[in-house]
Amino acid sequence: MTHPVRATVGNRILHPFHCSLGSGETMQILVTGGTGYLGSVLVEHFIAAGHDVVALTRSPESAAKATEGGAVPLLGDLTDTALLEKAATEADAVVHTAVDYFGGEDAVRAEAAAVEALTRGAGKAGTGKPSLYTSTNLVYGLDPTHSRDEDAELPEPGLQPFKLVGERLVREAAGLNGVIIRAGLVYGRGGSLLLTSLIDAATSSGTATYIDAGDNEWTPVHVDDLARLYLTALERPVAGTYNAAGPRQFTFRELAEAIADLTGTTATSITAEQAESAMGPMAALLRSSARITSHKARTTFGWSTSGPALPDDVRSGSYQVVNP
Repeated sequence: MTHPVRATVGNRILHPFHCSLGSGETMQILVTGGTGYLGSVLVEHFIAAGHDVVALTRSPESAAKATEGGAVPLLGDLTDTALLEKAATEADAVVHTAVDYFGGEDAVRAEAAAVEALTRGAGKAGTGKPSLYTSTNLVYGLDPTHSRDEDAELPEPGLQPFKLVGERLVREAAGLNGVIIRAGLVYGRGGSLLLTSLIDAATSSGTATYIDAGDNEWTPVHVDDLARLYLTALERPVAGTYNAAGPRQFTFRELAEAIADLTGTTATSITAEQAESAMGPMAALLRSSARITSHKARTTFGWSTSGPALPDDVRSGSYQVVNP
């Protein structure tokens, strides 16, 4: 397979490093996962801001979706490290959102190889190229007493060890501006696998469940608010690690009640034992509290959020019931 040095969007030619970086300057941005839930919204915001986007896509169908969204598709996947390095070298900025694997040591090795390739390519010029890495607040673990400050020592191997490896490689990479974003639960536009799965489960069973009192709290972030943070961090990069969440927490009882209203079902408490029997390891996650603050991101980037509260969006916003 050959990969062009230049690509086009309409009648525009995208040249590697075709302009200098900075707020108000047009950039060519490489996005992995550009047709996924978060990635597609990022691409929309980047293009609306006047930037050009090259989106890594794994299939002709995804390539067509990227083209429809205004991006230039680059056919490949995260195992093609030569392609990743070349594309990152040619781009003005890199945003890594793709996840082509699940857990285990294979995921750690795959993420390490992909991030090494992306950071090696991005850092070649030594110009401080913005390189954004998508992490998650799950790296803080499930212990509610554990600090969720960006500088806190993280439990290892943790819930998602491949994210710990990816974060470390971005922090240690030379020649670039590495920005790590630890997002809370991302919601909005009818997306998020966790939310849609809970909605589907309630539709199928006739009950929207929460565990025990359901008073455990998470701090989510609306996908459009998160996209605006990424855009600002690309245009005015400041290397570092940043939590990303909105100002409002939700409890899982509130979420279950919103799902019940949406689906016409009943919100019902189940015991921890019942949850573990039905859900396995997922029960521990759904019983946990994951409150984070985004003071650092707000002060560094002047970031603010305006999305609707998650329960409101589920109850009467962007989410819909898919008939079984």
